[in-house]
Parts: sequence; C-alpha cells; structure tokens
Amino acid sequence: MRAFLASAIGVACTAALVLPTAANAAPAPAAPTSTAPPGFTQSLPLAPLPPHDVPGTDRAAGTAPQGLPERDTRPFSLVGVVWDDVEAELHGTVQVRTRATGTGAWTGWQYLETHNHEHAADPGTAERETGKVRGSTAPLWVGDSDGVEVRVRPEGAATPRGATPLPSGLRLELVDPGDDPPAGTTTTANETTEATEATEADAAGDAADSNADDTAAQTATEDDADDPRTTVMTAEDAAASAVNADLAPLGATEVPALSKAETEEQTFVLGGGKPRIGPRPRIVTRKGWGANEQLRERDFAYTRRVKAAFVHHSATGNNYSCSQADSVLRSIYRYHVKSSGWRDFGYNFAVDKCGNIYEGRAGGVAKPVLGAHTLGFNSNSTGIAVLGTYSKANPPAVVVNAVARLTAWKLGLYGANPRATTTLKSGGGNRYKKGTIAKLKVISGHRDGVTTDCPGGRLYNKLDEARDASARLQGR
Repeated sequence: MRAFLASAIGVACTAALVLPTAANAAPAPAAPTSTAPPGFTQSLPLAPLPPHDVPGTDRAAGTAPQGLPERDTRPFSLVGVVWDDVEAELHGTVQVRTRATGTGAWTGWQYLETHNHEHAADPGTAERETGKVRGSTAPLWVGDSDGVEVRVRPEGAATPRGATPLPSGLRLELVDPGDDPPAGTTTTANETTEATEATEADAAGDAADSNADDTAAQTATEDDADDPRTTVMTAEDAAASAVNADLAPLGATEVPALSKAETEEQTFVLGGGKPRIGPRPRIVTRKGWGANEQLRERDFAYTRRVKAAFVHHSATGNNYSCSQADSVLRSIYRYHVKSSGWRDFGYNFAVDKCGNIYEGRAGGVAKPVLGAHTLGFNSNSTGIAVLGTYSKANPPAVVVNAVARLTAWKLGLYGANPRATTTLKSGGGNRYKKGTIAKLKVISGHRDGVTTDCPGGRLYNKLDEARDASARLQGR
C-alpha cells in the first residue's frame, strides 16, 4: 500500500512523481468528539443612495451609488459584497466602515478589493456551472463588530458623462465565524442531538426577531441549522480527515512535521530513484481550524497532478492576530461557499502572518485537489493564500519561509523543481485565452496567470527568495 495517490485518484504514473507511503501512519483512534460553534451570515440588500451622501458623485452621472446607511446588526467579523451575475464585474469602489462590539467605536472608511473574479473556478467546470456562483468582492476581516455602513460608487460617478452601471442584485454579506471550539470538550450522541435542536431553535428565534424588527431592509440568511458542529464526527468530518490518513490519525488537528530524512523515508519515486523533496511542514488540518464540513460539497474534486504553485494574498487586510487565524479561515470559507457559491474553500492552502500553514480545500494535503484560486489555471496546480493584504505591506520573513517549506514538500511530491518553469493549458481568463499553452514559473504569483494585483506587489517581490529557499530544501 505504497502508491495510494496513484491508485486512489488516477494520478499519471510518471518517473518524476513522488508519493508518500503509508507504512508509518499512526493508527486511527476512536472518532473524537468536540463542541464547535455555529456561525452565520447576514445578507443585506443594497439600495440607491442620494448622490450627496457619497463624496465625489455627480448628480448628473446617471447611475446612482448604492449602499446601506449606518445601522445596527447582529455580530459579525468579516464583510464582503456579492451580486447576481458571476460574469459581471463591479467597475467602481466599495467602502465600508464598521462599529466594534463592546467599545462602540467606528472605524474609518475601508476599501474592499472589487476585482475578485480572478479567484474562481475555471469556465466550463462543474463548480462554475452550478447556477449558485455569484460575483463577489474580496472579503475584508474587520474583527468583532455589530454595526456597519457601506457605499458602492460606480466608475465615472464624478463626471456628468455618465457612470458605469453597477451589477444587479448587490448585497452586503456579514459573516460571523463562530467561536473557536473549546479544547478537550466532548459530547455524547444524545447531547449532540439536543445541542443541534437547540441551535436550530435559537436560529429560528433570532431570524424571527430580526425580521420582526426590520423586514423591509434586512434579509438574514441564517445557516445555523446546517451547521451542526456540536457533534460526534459526521460522515463529512470523517471523509475530510480520512483523505489524510496516511499522514495523520483520523480526526487529527494537524499533520505533524517530519525531518527531511523522515520525509524521504516515507516517500518514493515511481520508477525508482531518490526523491527531491523538502521536509514535510506542520499543517493545521481543517479539523484543526474548525471547518464545518456540512457547508461544502460532499464529494472531492481532483486534477491529474501538481505542476505549479500559485501564491496569493487573501486581500482580507492585516488587522488580525495569529490567534484569530482560525476565525479568519472559517469566515473566508463561509464567504466562499455561502456568499460566493463555490463548492468549498477556494485555496488549497493558507499561511498566516506568523508562518503557520493550514489545509484549505478538502481532499487531502498530499493529493492534487482541484481548487478555485487562479481563474483558468486551477488544473494541475495548487493555490497558497497568505492571509492578509500585501500590496503596500511587506510580508514577514516567516511567511516567505512558510511558502518555501510548503512548496518544497508539496511540489517535491510531484517531482517539480521550484526554480524551474513549466507549462499549463489555460482554461480561459483575462490574460491567456482558453486553450493557450502558457509557460509559467513552477512557483508563480497569481498575477503571472491572470491580470490582477494579487498577491500584492510586496509579496510578489519575495517570490524569488521563496523559490531559492524551496529548491535548497529539496536539496537542489
């Protein structure tokens, strides 16, 4: 049972492919139980605003700005704006300001990244064609908040020549990630049923109260009922964990780090030879950051292999502490699935600003999981998102090091040299037309495959450093 990847998902049998073995996998313990919080999404329709309420808007511009006046809300920590047509772009600016829970202090106006369509499933794929997918801005982490104001200003609104029309169906999404699961807590099956029923009852009561208070202006999408995280391990939990069973026990909160010697001992090259692979880094699993496996599509999706890694920034801002990274991930996950309509978390991996590495989209950290991170180039690649915004802020050295460690291992499993170039066939995007064979670096920035600012200029400028470090870790 050494070539589990090749047999499980039909990976091409090439001499360069390196696969982990299962010989030293830890035995699976009894399925653990844990108490995990609900979390929910408030979805608020935006409406036209008087031009005088939005600075820089000409009354004769034609297309009115849209937004939401200052208002109280249920608690949330992440915001984004979505619209009906996934193919439509929002040409304009989106600004939000929020009120901190507890202190009541309002932030200044903050911008959301509007050109987010480059992070998505490829055109023509099953994930893209579900009919659920919406256009969306990048989400912004704002921390624990209970008040919001938003304004969307169309491009050209400052001139009487006319503004660019805004997409239809604009809605503000306010995401509460829920609290971190208490460490070491367990429940029985009966307690699980009671807790789930109580969660559903609370959600129904809260929604009723909210509608009674403000039915005209607020539509609250409550997902508590489909979020039974007060449970023994569900089938979805077990499935998401079992795909890593050759690397960690069932229900593990992390895939442990291995030395280079241990990593090489537990891998082999199809066709023989010594693997060129970096030491396996510690990876926090989906269980570890509290992913609700009930949200995602049940089945996993795979590509053939991993020829390249695309590095991103999440554009969610840098105002989070590393102790909040789990909450940031749960918020982005919920926004990707419930607000944007994707099948799962978009990126294959995430890295926080303290250099911690996290499992992203479900399917197995060693396997070639098909993501929705780089429009047109999701096949045969993996996507790594650094949590934060690095257009003007320098990424910490530990972030660059984490990207190097992760790629040295992940790319090494598939025989890829971090300093080399490779070719990928475009599935369609704004830089390479569908069917174009693009020559790309094995470690590329998102902007190498798509016209976008991502991963931000400051992070992009560090990729050569990451490539060199990754190659050295592989022993090249």
